[in-house]
Amino acid sequence: MKDNKHVQAIPQDVLTQAQTKIDGVKALLAPYVVALTPAERHELPKMGEKTISFVEKPYDFAKRNPNLAPPYLDMAAFGADFEDAHGLWTLVNSIRQLDENVGDTEMTAESEAYQAALVFYKSVKMAAAQDISGAKAVYEELKTRFPGGKRKTGETETENVTETIKKEVKVS
Repeated sequence: MKDNKHVQAIPQDVLTQAQTKIDGVKALLAPYVVALTPAERHELPKMGEKTISFVEKPYDFAKRNPNLAPPYLDMAAFGADFEDAHGLWTLVNSIRQLDENVGDTEMTAESEAYQAALVFYKSVKMAAAQDISGAKAVYEELKTRFPGGKRKTGETETENVTETIKKEVKVS
């Protein structure tokens, strides 16, 4: 196995506190957030970093030159939309960074736990083959849960486990 990057377990109370804070943020923003269907998401024009600076100019000009704004343009709604788009941009970027870091940590922990499980499984299989006391029962239980998938014709389970371990080690 490669070096274990995820060596310190996150204490349960830290995970609980984090979830509580996430729940608090969700509750705080609940009156303001909008849920879109996939079709609605697809139909909306998108704003990027350059688009924000473009939108900022017409908004500033419209505020300073109300005589140039058409009467059907709701300036209060324009202002609320622009301010939220600008403010949420920073918030969304922070959330994305957190999501990426938490996702990477989750993926690392899962991969390393899976690799360790495969190493243990292979060890138990060898111990069962050598009639080591208690190994056969453990092996039989684990064998039913092994996620290795279908074996190629003629492939032994040991070869299947070995190939799975090799694939997993290359991935991480």
